[in-house]
Formats: sequence, structure tokens, C-alpha cells
Amino acid sequence: MTSDTQRAKEVFREEIAELQKLSDSIDDSFARAVDMMYSCQGQVVVMGIGKTGIIGHKIASSLASTGTEAIFVNAAEAVHGDLGMINGNDVALLVSNSGTTSEIINVVAPLRRIGCRLIAMTGDPHSKLAQLCDLTLSVHVDKEACPLGLAPTTSTTAALLMGDALIVCLMERRRFKAENFAVYHPGGALGRKLLGRVSNHMTTAVPRVQTDTPFRQLVAEMSDKHLGMTMVYEGDRCTGIITDGDLRRAIQKYDDLRITARDIMTPSYKHIDKNALLSDALAVMDQYNITTLAVTETPESDAIIGIISIHHIIDFA
Repeated sequence: MTSDTQRAKEVFREEIAELQKLSDSIDDSFARAVDMMYSCQGQVVVMGIGKTGIIGHKIASSLASTGTEAIFVNAAEAVHGDLGMINGNDVALLVSNSGTTSEIINVVAPLRRIGCRLIAMTGDPHSKLAQLCDLTLSVHVDKEACPLGLAPTTSTTAALLMGDALIVCLMERRRFKAENFAVYHPGGALGRKLLGRVSNHMTTAVPRVQTDTPFRQLVAEMSDKHLGMTMVYEGDRCTGIITDGDLRRAIQKYDDLRITARDIMTPSYKHIDKNALLSDALAVMDQYNITTLAVTETPESDAIIGIISIHHIIDFA
């Protein structure tokens, strides 16, 4: 192992150790910050400068793409006109490791006059910035990974991670789903998939058994098609569905498995038409906590022409 490789591992260990201490120190201030940002009637305005500005820009971008209206404003530009993008309904997240950065301190009074609520994200919870804000998120670390203790390394990682924690909690508060993600990311791989049509991703190899199909035979059909389900027919008419969950419940319920599909099927099933968006299919799956949908030619049709599963939708292979 080369010396550079060994040193890289040491940097990872040092930063992880500091981040673990930061995790252990998170308190109710974090929950109050999430509440403030969630209830914000305007936008979350993230402000920073230099390295913390870069981190702030990422936080704002991730917030905006996951359901929280947010912008980044460079603190140095703010006092030269960019404060015009901010109003009294906004919440400002001010990022400064030292908590004494003059450009950040200088925007506090104007933001107060505008009427914003202020959250400080700083490595010094006793700093001037912390004292001036309504709420403080401490991202304090004892030391940087930089051997000189000068270059922002662990401190910027800590700020980035605190931002990620805010983003995730706000996503969950807003019940932000993959179909919402598609709307904000139409150019990304997942976005393109979710804005595609069901017909382009479904399988036409529909698992199919009759109501009098014996248990072992229907298990074989489900295994062959690898979808964890099968449609159940009475002649040419689809009358129900059997899923892996139905099989497990049947094994628990029946001592003698000389049963047929009719005994364990669920009479109702969810379906979607082939021209629907994948995001619509995913929304139905999420609503009913299922992983597959029958596909029909039109919304009014009963004839099943395919199956769309969550694995067809979210497949990065």
C-alpha cells in the first residue's frame, strides 16, 4: 500500500470520527430548523461565501430539486442589490464556519429589516453570527483533516452533511416521491424514465393461471415469469390476482396445499393503461403499497396486455 493510499484512509477515518461526534451533538435546534423551513411561506435563502458558499449553493440546489423552494445568494453580492430577491416570508440559512465572516455578518441587519427569520449554520455556536440569528445549527468540528489545520476540509464536510440531513427531513415531511423527482429532473436518468410511457417498459409476458389451477402449478408459473405475481382467469376473463404475499398466507393457512388459485386469489386488482406515464404508475403503486400493475389498452378496457413492475421503472442496469 502506497503512502498516499494510507494517508487517504487516514483522512477518511479522521473526518468520519469528527462527523460521528457532530451526529451525537445534534439536538432540538435541528428539529426547530426543519419546522421553520417547512412552514416557510416564501423560500429558503441560503447564503455563504467562499468554500462555505459552494456548500451553500449545493444545499439550496438540493432543497429546490426535492420540493422546498430555495435559492442561493452570495453574501458579498447580497448588499449590492441581490437582497431584492428576498422578502419577509423567507427563511435565511446563513452558512459560516467561523461565525465571524464580515460579508455574512453584514447581511444580518438588512435581512432583519426585510423581515426574514434567520438560521445560522456555523462551526462556533457562540459566535457573533449565532448570537444574531433566531436559531443556530452547530457544525463544530475539533480539527480539520488538513495537516496545517487551515484548509476547509472536515468543516465543509460537516456543513454539507448537515445540509443533507435538512434536505432528507424536509423531503419526508413533504412526502416527496420519485414521481415528484421526475418533474424536477426531466434531464436525468430517473427523470427520463418516469416521464416515459408504460407501454415502453412493461412486459407482455403476463403470468396467467386459471381459477382451477393447482397450487404447485401456479407457483411454477410465478417462478417462471419472475414478477412475484400472476393474474387469475376464468376462461378468457380476468377475475383476480395472486401475489407472493398470497402464497405466504396460503402456506400459513392451509395444512393441505391441495388447493387451487380460486382459494387464495384476491378478486380485485389495480391496473393502468399503456399510455400512462411511468410516474403515474409509480404513484398508484405508492398509494396502494404494491409493486406491480396490470396494463390495459385503455383506461376503460378490461383486457390485460402487459404487466409493469417497480423493477421495470427503477432499473439502472
